[in-house]
Amino acid sequence: METGPFVFFGLLLVAEVLGTIGGFGSSMLVMPLAGWFLPFDQALGLTALFHVFSNGAKIFLFRNGVSRKLLLWLGIPAVLGVLIGARLTIFLDQQLLAGLMGGVLVVMGIGLLLNSAWKLQATTNNALTGGAISGLIAGLAGTGGAIRGITLAAFDLEKIAFVSTSAWIDMGVDLSRSAVYASQGFMTPAVLVYLPAMAVASITGSWIGKVALERIDQDNFRRIVLVLVVVMGLITLAQSLWGGSPNV
Repeated sequence: METGPFVFFGLLLVAEVLGTIGGFGSSMLVMPLAGWFLPFDQALGLTALFHVFSNGAKIFLFRNGVSRKLLLWLGIPAVLGVLIGARLTIFLDQQLLAGLMGGVLVVMGIGLLLNSAWKLQATTNNALTGGAISGLIAGLAGTGGAIRGITLAAFDLEKIAFVSTSAWIDMGVDLSRSAVYASQGFMTPAVLVYLPAMAVASITGSWIGKVALERIDQDNFRRIVLVLVVVMGLITLAQSLWGGSPNV
């Protein structure tokens, strides 16, 4: 990676702030960005490790709002899904997966912005299905936060509870996929050298995002989530179509 460490640190910091505000975590932002600088498998490894730090910071900062019921309904199928998806990464075309993921995010995000009154029904089946799909996509393409975010939104959680519950689920997801990625050789020295920067950016960005989130009302919160989903879907789709741009 030839880009200066300060530039990369800045990107991680911005991604963490926006991911915290959005409530779905920073992997939706970090994965497309990392894909411009690293091969897809190493980008998966970096994103998983960064998100472990990120989730730890959010669990501490938003520790009073977790929904234990949704933690079980979404969290268990999400962990099972990510284990399957992470293992499949060595067999499937990653560029195609990234393109499909980007397209799904764009269509889903725009559809929900245009029809803001629509949302999933708050049922146990939808929670289980959303958790499993978000985990599977996280393992395959590095980010399943949008699916999890849309599923959580069905239950009308207060914004602090939304972020807290999402962070706890994500911690299980990212610890699980980190173990699988490491066993498949994705955690190279090119990834591990950025551990200190990842730790500082995740903690600092989560704190800044928390301060910003406290100033955003609940109506604007959902809108911000969906706009970020569309933006990162477009970035992921462009990266897939252009084949990324390593060593920028």
